[in-house]
Amino acid sequence: MGYEDGEQIPFDLLLTMIKRIISNINIPLSVDMEGGYSRNIEQIIQNIESIYETGAVGINIEDSVKAEKPYMLSEDNFKKILSSIKEVFERKNINMFINARTDAYVIKLPDPLKETIKRLKAYELAGASGIFVPFLADKDEIKQIVESTTLPVNVFATPALPTFNELSELGVRRISMATMVHRSTIKSLEKIIQTILDDQSFKSLY
Repeated sequence: MGYEDGEQIPFDLLLTMIKRIISNINIPLSVDMEGGYSRNIEQIIQNIESIYETGAVGINIEDSVKAEKPYMLSEDNFKKILSSIKEVFERKNINMFINARTDAYVIKLPDPLKETIKRLKAYELAGASGIFVPFLADKDEIKQIVESTTLPVNVFATPALPTFNELSELGVRRISMATMVHRSTIKSLEKIIQTILDDQSFKSLY
């Protein structure tokens, strides 16, 4: 839709897009909630419930905030968000996969491995369904993180990411492509258009 990352798309429009996607697919849909489209816990829960009502089966929700200088919420703050979501969903009998994204590698903290392991243990206790660690790519670090939790671990497409078979052997359960395939497609489209302009012809398309 042309909006920048970081909860810039109006939430009502996000819901509209989710409904359009769900009406055209036959597989489960998980939605990127970023930080929850609010800093208020009650509003975050309401937003997730609205997404659940569209038919989505899961969300990603992250412990960092995209600002002029991105920063991470405190461990206790994000743990409280997760436990509040879990409590409300259990009370309302809502079955939704809550993928807790932790951004120590994204924010480039001094010791991202140590911080990630500390946080994922807290998030697991708070009721998360899975753990998402973007920009994690080192095999040894992946292995340590997988072994630190009983939750399924989700990684992110990067140039250094091991192969799918290697990730499977390390115990990774989910891989996110994010915008990488879309960006690659746009680059290919730009090359095609440039060739047309250079040749002043459409022959390169055939």
